[in-house]
Amino acid sequence: MSDASPELPPDAGLEVRTYFVRSRNVLLARAEFSALYVDYYLHLADQGLRPEADHDAVFKRALAGFVLHAASRPWNEHLAWTLNLQDPRVNLFLVGDNETGEVAGRIFTENVREGERSLFYCDVVRGRAPKRRSAVEFSGNDPLVAAEAFYAQSEQRLGRFFQPAEEEFVLAMEHPDCDLAWLRGLDVERVRAVDAEETVVLLERRIVRWRCGCSQARMLDVLAPVFRTDPEELFGEEQRLEIRCPRCARRHVVTREALEAHVAQPPPA
Repeated sequence: MSDASPELPPDAGLEVRTYFVRSRNVLLARAEFSALYVDYYLHLADQGLRPEADHDAVFKRALAGFVLHAASRPWNEHLAWTLNLQDPRVNLFLVGDNETGEVAGRIFTENVREGERSLFYCDVVRGRAPKRRSAVEFSGNDPLVAAEAFYAQSEQRLGRFFQPAEEEFVLAMEHPDCDLAWLRGLDVERVRAVDAEETVVLLERRIVRWRCGCSQARMLDVLAPVFRTDPEELFGEEQRLEIRCPRCARRHVVTREALEAHVAQPPPA
């Protein structure tokens, strides 16, 4: 697939807009995240998940930053962020597909690595190219501070995040010949006034939805290697087990009979 923008899907979703600030050579990505947060909470309710308040707060900031970052990237990229936070000690995972506009993620509270500093990982696959990974350390627990450190160290350019309203976020990013003094001098008030004070040109619109795409078949694929090695360890005396999707924590129930049939199938030609 080329980097050209596909047609926007007809059904509703979160709209993310990117703009170019002329004479400043800065890209802006911005969105109001209420609709996506509603979908996220509906997903939590459907799966019986109740994250702690501080975990939920950092996840929502991470989700906003991830979506804006993805919207600034080519259409044929698949992306993932993993954040290892130390306070609260929690791992956040976010994944997105720019071709479909789907994003998902989850919070991990068990077996979280303990360290002196928090860690941020960004994984990218563009088209059929191999996966690329970047990793940076950062201080504190703010996912947007982590993303800014990623821009500075891995992207080698300035990227800044702002929150002009409770559920509105903006990414301002350096482009070639950027007015760095202007970008460094931005604050929330100046971001709110940028349309009135600068020449801002709309580049594109993207529609984003909360959707993982996990399925029973994918869960069978995940469990198959373990089942081939030690089926008794996996099931014990039970005939069914519950597994949570590693990407979005959706609950899937897998029976021993279904897994036996799955591993018995010949590999695809």
